[in-house]
Amino acid sequence: MEPDVQNTTVEIDSPGGITKISTDSSNEQWKEIGEKVSDFLADLPAYLSDFFGEYKRPIVTIGLIIGALIAVKLLLAVLGAINDLPIFSSLFELIGMGYSAWFIWRYLLKASAREQLATDFNSLKEQVLGSK
Repeated sequence: MEPDVQNTTVEIDSPGGITKISTDSSNEQWKEIGEKVSDFLADLPAYLSDFFGEYKRPIVTIGLIIGALIAVKLLLAVLGAINDLPIFSSLFELIGMGYSAWFIWRYLLKASAREQLATDFNSLKEQVLGSK
């Protein structure tokens, strides 16, 4: 087998200058690579629309999960920042204790109030989950 022979030309612009070496085969290779990349980029919208059409449901599901995680992380960061303020943290604790005391007084001390709470809870559960 004979080795591949390449045509190489050397151009000298001025004595002591940088010489330029150009090979015909490397230019052809670069042209072929450029054409392949250009063809791929031209067909990229079609590839993406086919991919999204085929995997639309999983992509939307993953997007919703990521969006929910970001929203929870942001909410926790905002609540943590508010809780670090000295006035608001004690105020939130007071509001929580007050609401808990009101809830116990309103719904848990008397049997009739507990029955009403159970009825309200069951009707809400039927509205959300549907009746059997």
